[in-house]
Amino acid sequence: QVQLVESGGGLVQAGGSLRLSCAASGNIFSINAAGWYRQAPGKQRELVAAITTGGSTYYADSVKGRFTISRDNAKNTVYLQMNSLKPEDTALYYCNAVRQSGDGSVWYPRFASWGQGTQVTVSS
Repeated sequence: QVQLVESGGGLVQAGGSLRLSCAASGNIFSINAAGWYRQAPGKQRELVAAITTGGSTYYADSVKGRFTISRDNAKNTVYLQMNSLKPEDTALYYCNAVRQSGDGSVWYPRFASWGQGTQVTVSS
């Protein structure tokens, strides 16, 4: 069974930074693209960043230029460096392996099971 463990969240003031980590069981991230999602109260879970096995990245417009996704295949870990945080970034952050649609325009989570997430709270 896939295990995903997110960490690194916390409470930070607007303009601050956090670095999230996601450790996966097995070699999930070494053979799959990986993504970070977030879910704010009352909202649907959304993809904020993804990285392919080759290192190509995708960012949602809302985080472009502020967030950076990276991966360490040897550690089977994916990171999300979040800078210039805003109150609207407040959410529970999750990771998962991801796959793209045939035309590359849509990303899908690969596994139905999710980790517990890590809470990010940005105060104004």
